[in-house]
Amino acid sequence: MATILIVDDDPGFRKLLEAILSGEGHSIHTAGSVQEAVRAGASRRFDLVLCDLRLPDGDGLLILRRYRELAPGTPFVMITAFGTVPTAVEAMKLGAVDFLEKPLRSPEELRQMVRRVLSSAAAQESATQAQAAGFACPDLIVHDPAMREVVDLARKVAPTNATVLLMGESGTGKEVLARCIHANSRRAQATFLALNCAALPPTLIESALFGHEKGAFTGAIAQHQGVFERAHGGTLFLDEVGELDAGSQAKLLRVLQDRTFERLGGTRPIQVDVRLIAATNRDLKKLVEEGKFREDLYYRLNAFPLEIPPLRRRPADILPLARYFLARAARNLGKPELELDESACQALLAYSWPGNVRELENMMERVAILSEGKVRAEDLPLPKTQSTARPVRWKEIEKEAILEALRRHGGNRTRAAQELGISLRTLQYRLKEYGIR
Repeated sequence: MATILIVDDDPGFRKLLEAILSGEGHSIHTAGSVQEAVRAGASRRFDLVLCDLRLPDGDGLLILRRYRELAPGTPFVMITAFGTVPTAVEAMKLGAVDFLEKPLRSPEELRQMVRRVLSSAAAQESATQAQAAGFACPDLIVHDPAMREVVDLARKVAPTNATVLLMGESGTGKEVLARCIHANSRRAQATFLALNCAALPPTLIESALFGHEKGAFTGAIAQHQGVFERAHGGTLFLDEVGELDAGSQAKLLRVLQDRTFERLGGTRPIQVDVRLIAATNRDLKKLVEEGKFREDLYYRLNAFPLEIPPLRRRPADILPLARYFLARAARNLGKPELELDESACQALLAYSWPGNVRELENMMERVAILSEGKVRAEDLPLPKTQSTARPVRWKEIEKEAILEALRRHGGNRTRAAQELGISLRTLQYRLKEYGIR
């Protein structure tokens, strides 16, 4: 939902656009001249401006130039029945993001264009906020307060050399967060290497970690550098670290303590400077109690623990992630933009997501292959039993997220908006809409 200004000297066309967009839940303001539009922009901020190119007292480019001074970054869509190439080029240079031709071909054309522009603007605003907060990561889509707490801690630990332990169920995005920590660290220009400890048998894991000398074992026909050696100066991400056997655990502990190791079959100590980020979907503390994981290694790894909540516990992230994955898959397939209709949104929110973000990503890729245009609930490959699940309302989730953010910050709207990843004016609109005082 957005606050939109429509600028056009044709009252009938203004009313048509207003009726279509107000039906989408947007708050609509109108103006019939350059003067009216400039006055409106001086008194309030808009999330989007739809502006005619020809007006009685000037042209839309005058308004576009003025808004670049009044409210830089406001998305502008130019409306024209008289568009020429030079005018279009000038408008694009000034920052217009799209054009809408008269007469309007269909209400759906307008709806889709507005959704596309608002979605792009929201993504840009979110990226700008992340950059300003000193933790930029384009692949990290975070809206839910539960996940924002984790990201805030990650932002604080990123510039240090502290060992980080990422915990959480499979598919929650541990490697994505690890890459973000590396990208925002002092080692950002150096190597980032990832190794899944569960993907290799115990006979090969030590070689993968520390390398081996020629002839160290049958088949070792040449010297091999392990990931610790290759990640020197950078960051090493060890996924599923709870799967390491006792021998590998002992050698990993030595590297963390002394920053030295020896290749298999070697006698020369090798010194490395590596920042370690480990991850696990198992309860390491319980493994320690059962004698399956070294206690001293656990405390070394647990220097800065971060637990990533499962997707079912961060519902405000479900739809933004789904739209992100769907749009990305559509682009990769060379298909037009796909949209989730209300029934699909309800179904996605009602599902428990046992496979977490990875399951959602895979589902959206499959949907993108099979769908055209609108994606409905019946297009989603969800379990049949899902249809009997209690429907979850997006507005209920959003309202609760807003209330929680306000409680967390003692009613401070600016800080609550920053946590939620929305602008202050958007938060104020939501407060009014939900009757929150």
